Amino acid sequence: MKNKIKILESKANEVRKLIVKMLAEAKSGHPGGSLSSTEIITCLYFDIMNVDPENPDMENRDKFHLSKGHCCPALYAVLSLKGYFPLHELMNLRKLGSFLQGHPDIKTPGVEVGSGSLGQGLSIALGMALAAKLDNKEQRVYCLMGDGEVQEGNIWEAAMAAAQFKADNLCGILDNNGFQIDGRIEEVMGLEPLADKWKAFGWNVIRCDGHNIEQLLHSFEEAKRVKFKPSIIIARTVKGKGVSFMEHVVDFHGRSPTDEEKVIALDELKRIKK
Repeated sequence: MKNKIKILESKANEVRKLIVKMLAEAKSGHPGGSLSSTEIITCLYFDIMNVDPENPDMENRDKFHLSKGHCCPALYAVLSLKGYFPLHELMNLRKLGSFLQGHPDIKTPGVEVGSGSLGQGLSIALGMALAAKLDNKEQRVYCLMGDGEVQEGNIWEAAMAAAQFKADNLCGILDNNGFQIDGRIEEVMGLEPLADKWKAFGWNVIRCDGHNIEQLLHSFEEAKRVKFKPSIIIARTVKGKGVSFMEHVVDFHGRSPTDEEKVIALDELKRIKK
């Protein structure tokens, strides 16, 4: 287990470096939420999910939906490292004609469904999960959401339906970094008591440190064991995690690093010992 954790920590650090590089190259994009969700997506693709880049359409593959689609740099970096497409393509982020757009698109290898308007992702993931049950597939569906996103009514309609239909093959994950584009969550539209709300809607609730690989792995495994109800992992994270001048800074929700900032950020990440 210790060796697995070290490998995943090293992989997550590699993902962070790629996020910084591709956003600096694109000169636009969203570093804050991409960096906060790095360990979550890394754990899913490199340990938890049943996926195969050599056979991306295999029948019983697990599915991931990035509902907070603006944080796709993290997903693209993971997909590339997993082998869905070459690493050099990452430098084409947001460029005209590239399959790596500012929000996930089905043209991107490994992406199951496009995402754009926030709040819709859990409904889409629920549809995938229910379809898998109707087809008697051994398939799990994971949906990563953001804090500001769960202020939207569509999320709670989907949450209510998921519990009603006992979608135990659905696992939601909240990248709970405490910020949205307009500032701190509690100053814009407070979410607490967050866990109690999900419980009231009939979900199994798991809380963890979203940067602690061991806690994440245990959380995902617990979600797999739960029957007759969906699970939500509330992963407490840090906006801009790993780059000191980006951490807890709302400006980096949607501002890419400059070339000078890129150099500083990569130097910090290079010095992280795992």
